[in-house]
Amino acid sequence: MNQACLRRVALAAAAVMIAAAHTAAAQSVPPPPPQTSPAPLAPHPSPQSAADQRIQALRTQLHVTDAQTPQWNAFAQAMRDNATSTDALFRQRASSAATMSALDNMKSYAKVARAYADNTEALATAFEALYGVLSDQQKQAIDTLFRQDAARTVAQQQIRR
Repeated sequence: MNQACLRRVALAAAAVMIAAAHTAAAQSVPPPPPQTSPAPLAPHPSPQSAADQRIQALRTQLHVTDAQTPQWNAFAQAMRDNATSTDALFRQRASSAATMSALDNMKSYAKVARAYADNTEALATAFEALYGVLSDQQKQAIDTLFRQDAARTVAQQQIRR
């Protein structure tokens, strides 16, 4: 895999770990108007920047209160930490992919998978604390976002088949 491809995979992994927060941002941004000539490709935002954008969009949509801020901050930090660690692992893989043996490649992939699982567990723990202090209306909003994201993911997987 080339570095551009690995970077896209890293961004996708970061997006999965952020779990549905991007839905809030996507709902608030109208689609761009059709263009008559192709636009130049915009550079991908860094995983950290993408996480921060999603964090802000989700916070706005949930209307996090001052009393909920400590739990929110822990959840947001877990999202940022996940984006940072995942990006670092994918960069490490990308920098050595061309010279890795098959065994090294497999071990590197296992390391990424373990980190992903650990990061997801940390995110779930932080989210559990946040979810516990949300109002019923906030819970309904976040439940809907997660369901929409899950449905979108399933639809995308079916298209790829």
